[in-house]
Amino acid sequence: MAINSERLDDRVALVTGASSGIGEATAEALAAEGASLALAARREDELTDLADRLASEGVETLVVPTDVTDEGQVESMIETTTEELGRLDIIINNAGVMLLEPVIEADRANFRQMVEVNLLGLMNATHAALPIMEDQGTGHIVNISSVAGRQASASGSGYNATKFGVNGFTEALRQEVNNDGIRTTLIEPGIVDTELQDHIPDDDAQQSVEEWVEEMAPLTGEDIARSIRYAVTQPQHVSVNELLIRPTQQG
Repeated sequence: MAINSERLDDRVALVTGASSGIGEATAEALAAEGASLALAARREDELTDLADRLASEGVETLVVPTDVTDEGQVESMIETTTEELGRLDIIINNAGVMLLEPVIEADRANFRQMVEVNLLGLMNATHAALPIMEDQGTGHIVNISSVAGRQASASGSGYNATKFGVNGFTEALRQEVNNDGIRTTLIEPGIVDTELQDHIPDDDAQQSVEEWVEEMAPLTGEDIARSIRYAVTQPQHVSVNELLIRPTQQG
């Protein structure tokens, strides 16, 4: 039996947090399916390196340095993408930080940063992209959440709060736009071996995460990218609403 999927030729995908990890791998995966890519993150040098690599393979690319905590920059990111590449078919809201620490010891600035990056940045990017997708009559919004959006854990309160928020936002959005030709997908990875855990401020929490990574075969950015590619290459009448992806060994 043939497996139906659609290439992304003539489609434009915008990936936030594209400078490394899941974002970088996702950009490469979507480029392999024929998409043109807008690459967004704060680190322009890393974005340029990725864009140059993709361009050498014949992929149309656009570098859009963006801090997703800045509403003006987010709006400019969407505007620049559509002006330079002509449309916006897919947005991958991937930018995120994981600053784990117990509530009583937490730096409230870390709470704020996680809310602004993980949740508000995603919401603002979606808000800016929706009018374009509604005018087109088609679009796909992919929001990167986490297993932490389903199950809370000690030292993860702030991170859990933002990821539970992403889950709720995405389901409400789905119900609002499902008759407008716009699809939504929620991606919930388990333990992924990326640089995300390098920035954990609490030593005990960081050690616990490092031990989890060492004692199992963790997911890679490429594993999550394949899942995203699967979701966005389904026929228009198929909407993959949610994908929970854990390492086989994760309890």
